[in-house]
Amino acid sequence: MPYLRPFVAAVVRPIPITTREQRIQELDRAGHNPFNIPADMVSLDLLSDSGTGAVSIDQQAWAQRADERYAGAESFYRFREAVRDIVPYRHILPVHQGRAAERVLFSALLGPGKISISNTHFDTTRANVERLGAQALDLPCPEASDLDSEEPFKGNIDLEALKNVLSGPDGHRVGQILLTITNNGGGGQPVSIANIEAASAIARSHGVPLILDAARFAENAWLVTRREPGYQDWTPRDVARRAFELADGAIASLKKDGLSPEGAFIGVHDSELADRCEVDVIATEGFRTYGGLTGHTLEILAQGLREVLDPHYLADREREASFLAECARNAGVSTVQPAGLHGIYLNAGRLLPHLGPEQFPGHALACALYREGGIRCSELGSLYLGELNEHNQLVKPAPFELVRLALPRRVYDHSHWEYVGEVLAEIAKDPEQVPGYRITHAPKVLRHFRCRTEPVTL
Repeated sequence: MPYLRPFVAAVVRPIPITTREQRIQELDRAGHNPFNIPADMVSLDLLSDSGTGAVSIDQQAWAQRADERYAGAESFYRFREAVRDIVPYRHILPVHQGRAAERVLFSALLGPGKISISNTHFDTTRANVERLGAQALDLPCPEASDLDSEEPFKGNIDLEALKNVLSGPDGHRVGQILLTITNNGGGGQPVSIANIEAASAIARSHGVPLILDAARFAENAWLVTRREPGYQDWTPRDVARRAFELADGAIASLKKDGLSPEGAFIGVHDSELADRCEVDVIATEGFRTYGGLTGHTLEILAQGLREVLDPHYLADREREASFLAECARNAGVSTVQPAGLHGIYLNAGRLLPHLGPEQFPGHALACALYREGGIRCSELGSLYLGELNEHNQLVKPAPFELVRLALPRRVYDHSHWEYVGEVLAEIAKDPEQVPGYRITHAPKVLRHFRCRTEPVTL
């Protein structure tokens, strides 16, 4: 049966069309860091799926009913009702974005000497742990190390390693177990309900709170219905609710599966923990019923949470990601398998074997995609995850050299993904022409956002 996308474009934005010479000049100006490139010089922006999607006409319609009163506005109660339909927690606090939710909740659970265990901490999540003097410990499942396998739940946490840490000499230092669904730092791979159930049981046996980082809860739920035995007949909403039921609390950037340019929430069961978080929210974000968000945004979020669990939307999301992965492989560029939903991850290390980790092949491929096609994306390799010495030289590389092509929600179509494939094919024809890079400036924290680099002469 022919496939029909479940939406059409109602408003459009022109795509900037630039020349290769202009892009070379822009890369030089930006210190060869895609984060420093202005958006009006980017043709296809696959840097992030956070806050970059298209809102629907129903979201816009509800936004016209926004109540902007300071305390107890009607828009807050509609937002809270939409969240609680999925997240069965007593206490729901809105905040302006996921990083704020991390900062508030982690400040209440962690401190100097504490440990946060995760399947994989993403960049800003790790920074919010470490700024408190705590340690971020990643325990991805063993299957995650095989990028080519079709294992369905490579996002899982390593349960045996989790037990060993909690039972070992540092067990008393663990302040939280943070399960990221889907596992963004681990290639956008999903976490199974079985893994969440087991992690929940382990956490409770040791008296440690299990927290979901649920920015992509709907996408994780969809992949559970597609891949995990016993859930084929469940709705995405029921799977998502089951995941939240197993945890003690959650944070979620709703710039992803809230289908909004802004917004997040903190959800917890424990009233004492909620009180500590609420004081922080009021002091730093806004009153507890708006948390730094306008009523306009709260209405967009409430409707977005209803739309994001539509099986037709999620099936389309899966199809688009699979198609882009196929375009990349047809171009001769391998990807992390199986494809997730919010992005695909290119294996830059395999494409560019002439570049050692010290020359940052993931970053090199990201720069090449911009130079050759105006495509902006992000590196998830040694520039992001590697350890540097005081001279900004790599001393410990990342496990893999990846490039993430994030998929903004309801924005691009197959013609755009075909274009990405064509640009990748041009690069793959002569990959040895892609130069490596050295770092010329790197802040100590979150360096990939603000560093400057320069190509190494071939």
